[in-house]
Amino acid sequence: MVLFHDPLCLEYGSSARPEQPARLRHTTPLLHERHPAWIWEQPNPTTTTQAALAHHATHLDRLEQPGDFDADTPGFDDIAQHAYRAAGCAVAATEAAVAGRGPSISLMRPPGHHATREQAMGFCYLNHIAMAALHAQTLPGIKRVAVWDFDAHHGNGTEAILAGRPDTLFASVHQSPGYPGTGLTSFQNCFNWPVAPQTSRENHLAALRESFDRVVAFDPDLVLVSAGFDAYSGDPITDMTLEKSDFATLGTWLRLLSTSTAAVLEGGYSDDLPDLVDAFLTAWDNESATA
Repeated sequence: MVLFHDPLCLEYGSSARPEQPARLRHTTPLLHERHPAWIWEQPNPTTTTQAALAHHATHLDRLEQPGDFDADTPGFDDIAQHAYRAAGCAVAATEAAVAGRGPSISLMRPPGHHATREQAMGFCYLNHIAMAALHAQTLPGIKRVAVWDFDAHHGNGTEAILAGRPDTLFASVHQSPGYPGTGLTSFQNCFNWPVAPQTSRENHLAALRESFDRVVAFDPDLVLVSAGFDAYSGDPITDMTLEKSDFATLGTWLRLLSTSTAAVLEGGYSDDLPDLVDAFLTAWDNESATA
């Protein structure tokens, strides 16, 4: 397992908000302690050229300006650089997977899957996974890229950026009704499974399996995962029912997939986030699974 992380991602934010430094301040030490053989790397921030694959120049300019983007997406000091660092980790994880280094994940904040081509929203400033998907298609041997999003919130930004793009697929399972209110239907290369609040674990997992099978059927050269852990029963901002073992199940599905795969941390706001991430990664990691 190769984990991409920059400690500077802890240097902004507020404990009064769900998306706060504690999410990773408690997660990374736990993973270091439990998995000393895992590889940690700190890549460079992404470039504006890579960011322009997914975003309009006007949006990139706005990121550098002071002022909040919306009530959920504050204009923290140096937020553009924090977003570029998170995107750089997503790109690095993607390149590691393509290079055959095994399972790879970007463990960073801010998250990204709500950011559209022209707008920051929902705690997200740059769309790291859409950027990574489009960057991957410039790499040798990578043509078809699928994005599988199991975050409790619909990845509206990823969908909007990838919709209609050749050789890409977007699949999302998410709470509905719920923020941001999108993802109610499937169209073109975008497939959505809206799940009602308090849907049983069994039915939620069935939707996740159906979405995963759709990804596999696409026969991608690369699978990228928007790994959000806010569908957990104890998450404070959603109303869903998954338990820790269910995230391990998702990791097992990825482990049995022969396609190169990388993941990007999205949501997950429970105090149990470190254990949820660990369950998912341990099940996904080939060496952990066979130890």
